Amino acid sequence: MHSLPHPKQRITVLGSTGSVGVNTLDVIAGHPERFEVFALSAATQVELMLAQCMRFKPRYAVMVSAPHALLLAEKIKHNGLVTHVLRSPDALEIIASHDDVDAVMAAIVGAAGLAPCMAAARAGKRLLLANKEALVVGGEVFMQAVRTGGAQLLPIDSEHSAVFQSLPEDPATWAERVEKIVLTASGGPFRTRDPSTLREVTPEEACAHPNWVMGRKISVDSATMMNKALEVIEAKYLFGLSPEQIEVVIHPQSIIHSMVQYRDTSVVAQLGCPDMRVPIAYGLAWPGRIASGAQALDFRALASMSFEVPDHARFPGLQLAWEVLAGPMGAPAVLNAANEIAVAAFLDKRIRFDQIHVVNRETLDQIAVPAIGGIDDLLALDREARAAASAIAKGLEA
Repeated sequence: MHSLPHPKQRITVLGSTGSVGVNTLDVIAGHPERFEVFALSAATQVELMLAQCMRFKPRYAVMVSAPHALLLAEKIKHNGLVTHVLRSPDALEIIASHDDVDAVMAAIVGAAGLAPCMAAARAGKRLLLANKEALVVGGEVFMQAVRTGGAQLLPIDSEHSAVFQSLPEDPATWAERVEKIVLTASGGPFRTRDPSTLREVTPEEACAHPNWVMGRKISVDSATMMNKALEVIEAKYLFGLSPEQIEVVIHPQSIIHSMVQYRDTSVVAQLGCPDMRVPIAYGLAWPGRIASGAQALDFRALASMSFEVPDHARFPGLQLAWEVLAGPMGAPAVLNAANEIAVAAFLDKRIRFDQIHVVNRETLDQIAVPAIGGIDDLLALDREARAAASAIAKGLEA
């Protein structure tokens, strides 16, 4: 039985201790009359989660790591908080699909976010999607769950939010009015670096993004431009476009977050300072708008805006997006799994930066994608691809 309407929008934040989760809670804190936190989840950051529970007093908290969940439960009891720590295997799905939840911020990094996103979609929630992998891995299976459940899918990635804000309000008109979308990319920290020196890149260098403050995995993906490859795949499903209608251009200043070119060649773009609170606030308040807390763009202070074509020698992984979209359903899931394994191996200093692409390329070549009938098939394929990528990465270790 569904509960009665509630005056405040009740939010579950999946991945609350990550950068998107922290920024989401910052926006929520600025609008206590509109939002309240229903549930939070994290992996291992107990102290930060405890602080979030003390401030926002959610009904539920979930720690994916069992030992960390026990520790959080002890600390919550010691501090006299009312928050209940869920420790069941399906805890993430429970807080994503609960009857009392109005919206779910999906900010878990990686394929681990797919199951709770599917649960939220099936339950017809407003799903604020900051987890690329739900679409990259789930693809049409995930989109079918969104349609069947009557969920409202709103993109939170700055690029996809920019496209969404630049499109006509009626999705039924997109096919006849839109020529293409242009996803912008900063180019990361190695935009001008000699490709022959990329083998020497350290994890610390790869994580030093010039414009955005992000987690380590996403920062490495930005440095390889694999994040943009994943965004191309995501855009295909979000906006119902053909891969040929998606273009990527490097825009080092990160002021234009993405653009839509229409049939008459007009271009509509969304601009703003590089601050994730802007697309988060847009998703939370859509179709309205609320204060995000971000700094306003000052055109008088802008020196210039420039654009470049991505260099495939420097960013060889970018083209893999169009390759897997041309392949069988499930091929994007293989790419995503391989990349997660490769990036982890690089951050652990087991393989070189330039070998991330080697792992991705060889995994795609090695895995034969079977017919996909549903989410279980995709998760099995994800496991197979991770095993293959792990073996490839092991073989590259010095």
